[in-house]
Amino acid sequence: MCNNVGVAVSVQEAEIAARILLDQGQEHSIETPHGLLHVTVHGTGNTRRPAILTYHDVGMESKSCFSTFFKFEEMQEIVKNFTVVHVDAPGQEEGAAPYPLGYQYASMDQLAEMIPAVLQYFNFRSVIGVGVGAGAYVLSRFTLSNPDSVEGLVLVNIDPNARGWMDWAAQKISTLTSSLTEQMLSHLFSQEETSGNTELVQSHRERISKAPNLSNIELFWKSYNSRRDLNIDRNSTLKCPVMLVVGDQAPYEDAAVECNSKLDPTTTSFLKMADAGGMPQLTQPSKLTEAFKYFIQGMGYMASSCMTRLSRSRTTSLSSSYSIEGSRSRSRTLSQGSQGGNLPPSPSNTMEVSC
Repeated sequence: MCNNVGVAVSVQEAEIAARILLDQGQEHSIETPHGLLHVTVHGTGNTRRPAILTYHDVGMESKSCFSTFFKFEEMQEIVKNFTVVHVDAPGQEEGAAPYPLGYQYASMDQLAEMIPAVLQYFNFRSVIGVGVGAGAYVLSRFTLSNPDSVEGLVLVNIDPNARGWMDWAAQKISTLTSSLTEQMLSHLFSQEETSGNTELVQSHRERISKAPNLSNIELFWKSYNSRRDLNIDRNSTLKCPVMLVVGDQAPYEDAAVECNSKLDPTTTSFLKMADAGGMPQLTQPSKLTEAFKYFIQGMGYMASSCMTRLSRSRTTSLSSSYSIEGSRSRSRTLSQGSQGGNLPPSPSNTMEVSC
């Protein structure tokens, strides 16, 4: 009798330990053609479905960029069905040691060339990419070179263009007049947020300014500012379904709108979120989760029965102008709380949806 109780307790403890490990994720260091990558994996390693692979923005790492979004309660309906892989750019992970003086950091193209090693390491056939800012650029570059490895992309604050001379000059002036921390905040947040010095801005200012690997962050920042143009247009573009996301008045709002004009309107969704600031995945996780669900459903990976009460209650209002099943057949512009008239002219088959 006592032995049976002991076994039961041991099994229960093992299950608890497994759940804790699943929540914290398993960390891996993966060798790539351009150096080591720090990767954190959540989930069971199911290779029958594409993994969700994330790539963070400059000035952040995977935890500060994605924890709020992926730990959001309603997001659990999605992540429990997928393996989630968080990739940290070289030297950006928490606790990373500073690179030696004169270290040659990887270019944005080289960062994209490191991702196939991650898929090979975990034996993933394909991924659904979720990238923010610099991470959105890296995943886009990877997808252009490896179209068969990517089933869908969620690109937040994407800027597909190389820096022009005006941008270069402005950056030089900013380098002379602003600290690296303030440059990062201007990149991550809207002017309204930085001027208002919101609680979110304050917390990230403290995090960046006290980061022991601040010199590594600067290297990543310089690499991003030296990026090449993605050279996409309607004739040479991303082949997979894409959801573009940007906050209203965000620093890269215009760039995201321009990117939308260069993508295939039959496979592209554009989500412009009001009151989201520069980082909608942190400020509006509920709205972004719902949009992500529709995106996943459109790819055929989540049945409508998995929708939350919130999604169910809003399906009726959306169904007349927004078809989940038709996500591959037309482009959609979802404007969260904003009027469609405020957006630049969209392709004739782009649908405006206020929700």
